[in-house]
Amino acid sequence: MGSEGRVWNGAGVAAGSGYGGIVEAKATTAAPADVPTSAASVDISLPLPEMSPHIIGLCKELVKGWSSIDSSRFSIETVSGGITNLLLKVSVKGNNGNESSVTVRLYGPNTDLVIDRKRELQAIPYLSAAGFGARLLGMFENGVVQSFIYARTLSPADMKEPKIAAEIAKELRKFHQVDIPGSKEPQLWNDIFKFLKKAAALKFEDNEQQKRYVKISFREIQDEVKELKDLLDILHAPVVYAHNDLLSGNLMLNDLEGKLYFIDFEYGSYSYRGYDIANHFNEYAGFDCDYNLYPDKDAQYHFFRNYLHPDRPSEVQAQDMEVLYVETNTFRLASHIYWALWALIQAKVSPIDFDYLGYFFLRYGEYKKQRDSCFALAQSFLSGLRNG
Repeated sequence: MGSEGRVWNGAGVAAGSGYGGIVEAKATTAAPADVPTSAASVDISLPLPEMSPHIIGLCKELVKGWSSIDSSRFSIETVSGGITNLLLKVSVKGNNGNESSVTVRLYGPNTDLVIDRKRELQAIPYLSAAGFGARLLGMFENGVVQSFIYARTLSPADMKEPKIAAEIAKELRKFHQVDIPGSKEPQLWNDIFKFLKKAAALKFEDNEQQKRYVKISFREIQDEVKELKDLLDILHAPVVYAHNDLLSGNLMLNDLEGKLYFIDFEYGSYSYRGYDIANHFNEYAGFDCDYNLYPDKDAQYHFFRNYLHPDRPSEVQAQDMEVLYVETNTFRLASHIYWALWALIQAKVSPIDFDYLGYFFLRYGEYKKQRDSCFALAQSFLSGLRNG
């Protein structure tokens, strides 16, 4: 699913805590159990009836206890067809009439231009072992098999409900404490500069698209990115393992059990605490991309209290919330830049009928609209520190 919801109509964790916050040691993540793998791949362009025998074969190979089940007992349905992948529900009917189900996630074409699949596949077993997302059952050349989550997908409006917002904050803190082996260097700016390089070298065959594209000043964007990075570097935001795509479509809730799930870790990487939270807040805009729905300070502080001190949110110090508020609302700009450049690349390579160029102008326009106030917030905070 990943970014399928990214459409519109027409403190401290890790090793440090920036300028304040509660310092907490990184949680130890248990090594994942061995996960079955297959060298097979499935052509995602095939119609579902033609794809089904390949999917059934993969499930027989990878899902424990399914190898001898007759193919006639399998049923397959599409759960969602996202921008970056296809999600299928595969069910098997037992002799007693009961069904057991798994999900098969197939990666979309050309998504390697915007998603580091190697990074994703390295992280998934550890995130699964830490209790995040669906349980990983198997991996194949262009996808994964996971347990089926019996829960509903949240709506953008759900995310702002105080009780749900508190649960998201608490779960996000746990997520940020997962230890993924390998480099802990934050990848945000590396990814943005890679996107910028790719986006600046595009050429569209469609004349109307090309006319819109040539109006973009990539020199201006590059200068903006460099200035924003320089400002954010001074804030020394904590580095965590971040989800980086926490929109409503990647949040699921089992209402009976009260269990919240984070799913789809395609964009996950080591990044900045404030960026992950800001990116989530930007998604309050919903499918219509109404950024007036970005949470106000009171709503943000409610989230921060539950993030910084899940057990006793009322005990969070005001200075710790101020640090996270400044950090988050400056990284808000980086989120707009990231998805604006992402959209340009998708405009060239995605087979989906969607106005990605329009989405670029929407997100970059929102960046320019919020730029001065966000810069002023950070600069005022830093000035106060120097003078205090």
